[in-house]
Amino acid sequence: MKNTATRAIAKVHLSQKIAFGLGMLANQMFPAALGIFMVVLVQDLKFPGWMWGILFFLPRVFDAITDPIMGFISDNTRSVWGRRRQYVFIGAVIMGISFVLMWQLYREDGIDFNFIYFLLWSFVFYLGLTVFSVPYVAMGYEMSDDFHERTNIMAVAQWIGQWAWVIAPWFWVVMYDPEWFPNADTATRTLAIWVGVACAILAMIPALFIKSKSTKDDTNLRPLNLKNIGSSLKEIVKGFQEAFKIGAFRKLCISTFLIFNAFNTIASFSFFIIVYYLFNGDAGAAGIWPTLFGCIGALGTTFLVIPIVTGMSKKIGKKNAFLVSQGISVIGYTMLWFLFIPGKPYMFLFALPFFSFGIGSLFTLMMSMTADVCDLDELNTGKRREGIFGAIYWWMVKFGFAIAGLLTGAIMTLVGFAPDADNSGTAVTGLRIFYSGLPILGTLAAIYVMRNYDLTEEKAREISTELANRKADINSLKLENPAGSPLKISLNEVAGQNI
Repeated sequence: MKNTATRAIAKVHLSQKIAFGLGMLANQMFPAALGIFMVVLVQDLKFPGWMWGILFFLPRVFDAITDPIMGFISDNTRSVWGRRRQYVFIGAVIMGISFVLMWQLYREDGIDFNFIYFLLWSFVFYLGLTVFSVPYVAMGYEMSDDFHERTNIMAVAQWIGQWAWVIAPWFWVVMYDPEWFPNADTATRTLAIWVGVACAILAMIPALFIKSKSTKDDTNLRPLNLKNIGSSLKEIVKGFQEAFKIGAFRKLCISTFLIFNAFNTIASFSFFIIVYYLFNGDAGAAGIWPTLFGCIGALGTTFLVIPIVTGMSKKIGKKNAFLVSQGISVIGYTMLWFLFIPGKPYMFLFALPFFSFGIGSLFTLMMSMTADVCDLDELNTGKRREGIFGAIYWWMVKFGFAIAGLLTGAIMTLVGFAPDADNSGTAVTGLRIFYSGLPILGTLAAIYVMRNYDLTEEKAREISTELANRKADINSLKLENPAGSPLKISLNEVAGQNI
């Protein structure tokens, strides 16, 4: 690759990083609160395990299907506001309203009615999540073209977003304290209003404050009419195929699926293990220990994992930072098997700093790496497709989440765990085996997949330089037609040339 163009490092102002990060706080608070509140469905509203699995699975499959379509729409939107901002705003409104309504569940309506009601509103909520999250993530990819600045952007966003996981576990304290609410389902109805309204406002901030360029006159974008959107399904399938031909991107998706799927399959088990193994099924006696598990782990991610991982990525590269971080998380999962000790609940706190390196490092590094892949894709195709790549990457995340929901219900059924039943024997032991064993297997498999990831800093900078050269050549390739009006040659035409 030639190295003639001078490329300025695209530093992003801190205020823009914070605006993006506040959107991440909303993006993470919704699933964090959802994970806490979902316990109420089993613990208090007595949903059986198979209902839990379906409620986790079906809406997330729907979400995974709509994501690539939203990616195509976002990538091809012509607007004075750019390609992303209006969708982020609309999605924020839909998410906030539907989240509030989704949790207005009453015991007297019965399990079957509540199940159908919750399932239907879940579809609306995940539609809003798609409309918000796909263009929102793409906004982050577009904020800088610098290898390390991308990691800085994602580090700030993840640092802010992690506060969702610090705050959300305290909902357990409020939900099961009779001085606050008579029961947990009453608590969720009220807390859902606060969460829905607050997170909708946070989610609007990127749409209102992150800068964007008008795409109203961008002729490289396809018109968004019903015919094109319908025909886009074929292009979406083609986009999937093209994306997965890029080995680096394929490795990112597969390893994220393995780690995130394994983690989310067992995430809700921490509440049941603490209550039923450490405190013999007495949620009141468990007090704040379930909360401390989530809160201390998130604080460790916020103040320990993200700064360390960001520093490591600059010293040893993103791939090696990923491998080291995930190796540390395996130690943490192993420690949790030994440090869940009845009568000594404080012992599990010693495992949390190690445990937190798994999920805590995952998206800081992977989102930055995906932005690098978008440059590689532009080098190969001449197209900027952050929306499609973001949608495909998060499709893997959400599909993993959906599978995790089914597996959670299946594991609970397999080990024979049910609230208010006799869980003193093999049931809780079964949960503990899966709690440590499944994430260890998933993490080790992801480490194996990423062992030869080859999109290094040197290669990424070469790609950026070549793209800068192409853009410089495009600016110089202005021809005069016979009438004297300028004729511009598009990037798509130049992309295939051997410059």
